[in-house]
Amino acid sequence: MKEGNIISFKVFINSKGVLMTEYSRVPDKDLTRIFNSHDMAYISRVLAKTDPKFKNLHDDIQEELEVLN
Repeated sequence: MKEGNIISFKVFINSKGVLMTEYSRVPDKDLTRIFNSHDMAYISRVLAKTDPKFKNLHDDIQEELEVLN
């Protein structure tokens, strides 16, 4: 079995000392190519629960960082 990132959120400081956030996820169009139908229900449910939370967190922190800069 191979390993891959389905969805992620991270807060980090880049090489120039700038605090940043990063949000990424596998595009919906690629999910059926990657996962079989048995796994899709599980993966879809996990993404449905986490995607809006990670996206909102990313947006909120980015807004705060823009205000501070």
